[in-house]
Amino acid sequence: MRLRSALASALTVAAALTPTATTASAATGTASAGTVSRPGTCPEKALDVHAAPGGQRNVARISVTNHGDRACVVDRIPTITFRGLDGSAETVPPAESGPYVLSRGERAYAAVRTADPAATEGHVVGSLSVSADPSHLGVTFRAATVGMPRGVHVWVPVTTLWQESRAAADSALADALG
Repeated sequence: MRLRSALASALTVAAALTPTATTASAATGTASAGTVSRPGTCPEKALDVHAAPGGQRNVARISVTNHGDRACVVDRIPTITFRGLDGSAETVPPAESGPYVLSRGERAYAAVRTADPAATEGHVVGSLSVSADPSHLGVTFRAATVGMPRGVHVWVPVTTLWQESRAAADSALADALG
């Protein structure tokens, strides 16, 4: 399994969240005296993270919903880890960490592909964990919950960036894997 440095991701997100005076957008709002303020990192308790079967026996669909009272930021790469294994799923196509703004009540989607259950390489684990931001602990889902009743077969797992719909996440995964 390939590794993604959690420290590098956290530093990249922290740098991306540093307020600047040169950028503005309607989604982030503006502060007085010409400075721009971006939403802060979503508190973990304001997020509802789900995982479900993805239609193929080695794909899971992930979603995160902001139930907070204002817009906030998660990392644009969901952190997907596998019980007892080091590292996390790699993004397809490869991407750097960065902010993904979730408006109040908004939901984002991602798709995760693990190894084919018939493959002989890799490891079989009983669960996977999903975090919307590397600073969060995340939520653990049993293999059966994500449609893998005999365990999650892990060999070079990949994930999409957060997308606006399930269909967009499925399409991003299909496009990236050819």
